[in-house]
Amino acid sequence: MTRRTDRINGILRQEISQLVSRDLNDPRLSGLVTITRVETSEDLHYAKVFVSIMGDQGAKDMVLQGMGSASGFIRRELRSRLTLKQIPEISYYLDDTLDQAEHILELIDKIGDGPPSQAI
Repeated sequence: MTRRTDRINGILRQEISQLVSRDLNDPRLSGLVTITRVETSEDLHYAKVFVSIMGDQGAKDMVLQGMGSASGFIRRELRSRLTLKQIPEISYYLDDTLDQAEHILELIDKIGDGPPSQAI
């Protein structure tokens, strides 16, 4: 990944975050939604937007549907806000790193609660 791509990823993440938090009025997006990262292809034709969502699986599915529905609006807004030749096609993915971290902490807690080992 180049510096330019990294910079564009950061700008896209920031702009999409602002759009989701301020400009979208979709009730499906009313929960706690965070854009964690954006990965664009080298040619800037495609972007993967990773979204962290608080709630159960049903809420996560609803938020991803809402993000997909708002994709055209988000691209239009990005086109007016950014000076890129081409605004990438956006696809949304669930970022479940927080869930994975929580699961690992639970496993560590279970190990810590086990019987004490005896030193020989």
